[in-house]
Amino acid sequence: MWTEKDNALKATFTFKDFAEAFAFMTEVAFHAEKLNHHPIWTNVWNTVHFELNTHSAGGKVTEKDRQLAKTIDQVAVKYQNR
Repeated sequence: MWTEKDNALKATFTFKDFAEAFAFMTEVAFHAEKLNHHPIWTNVWNTVHFELNTHSAGGKVTEKDRQLAKTIDQVAVKYQNR
């Protein structure tokens, strides 16, 4: 679930292990590149945390962030429902 706080959309996703989290991140990376909108993210073992905002808009949340968040959700479902 995404929350908006401190001028960013934030969410954390948990997977069964590191390999699944990394596969998820890899797929998200391809989508982010297509959208030319790259997340701030961290990964520790099976957990991936995102913070999305648009630097070119002064670090505020824009429609680009909402679009990427929706795409991330769609990718996450594929991995979390295995």
